[in-house]
Amino acid sequence: MKFLILKKRRIVAFFLCAIALVVSFATMWHSGAHVVMAGRTTRKLPIYCVDTNEPNIALTFDASWGADKTLKILEILQNYDIRATFFCVGFWAEKYSDTLKKLSESGRMEIGTHSNTHPHLNKLSSEQIATELDTSISIIKGITGKEITLFRAPFGEYSDKVLSVAEGKGLFTIQWDVDTLDWKGLSAGQISARVLKKANKGSIVLMHNDGEHTVEALPLIIEGLKNKGYNFVCVSDLIYKENYEIDHTGKQIRIEG
Repeated sequence: MKFLILKKRRIVAFFLCAIALVVSFATMWHSGAHVVMAGRTTRKLPIYCVDTNEPNIALTFDASWGADKTLKILEILQNYDIRATFFCVGFWAEKYSDTLKKLSESGRMEIGTHSNTHPHLNKLSSEQIATELDTSISIIKGITGKEITLFRAPFGEYSDKVLSVAEGKGLFTIQWDVDTLDWKGLSAGQISARVLKKANKGSIVLMHNDGEHTVEALPLIIEGLKNKGYNFVCVSDLIYKENYEIDHTGKQIRIEG
């Protein structure tokens, strides 16, 4: 009798573990984490980082709401004589057009689109996604006078549909492999420590123009990475424009020959 009870418990435990695994894989599949877990995928992927022997890193800033700290970020970049990449939403560009123009004309910030209204693009049709991109590109180009070739999806959410529409418009979709979590209210020390720990050659660092302590953390990040021998480049100077593939981790790799 005791043996039967133990056997029954083992069977129940087995089924509970099986259910947990199914739920886990379902969650990863929805979030995109399965790409790393499985080691391969047929899904399209954005560029998370770049495979390079050069000690280059790209700092990026997303802008959707607020602009009071933006010019201070620009001032820091100018003081350190480095460049970065700025992804802005269309309605932000319209509201803060003077600020965006200063960023573009400074020569320190290249500008990419972050959509027009910051929606969950995965929930939209291909036509609606196209409108989001076309509208934002038109607004940004009208202010800066420059072509837009870079796109970052709102919330970091993407799908084959989103990436296909962006690709059809000649846009490189850019993710990140170093998340500062500056939007969570982390201290400047905590933000910079995350970057210094996680950054590698070819890394793309995510920050926000309105992070509570982003301005204080930026000099710490720059000086810390400089001390490690890293250089700072724009995303468009970091990525490969042709003859490349993207592996299951989102790393962009040059294809020789």
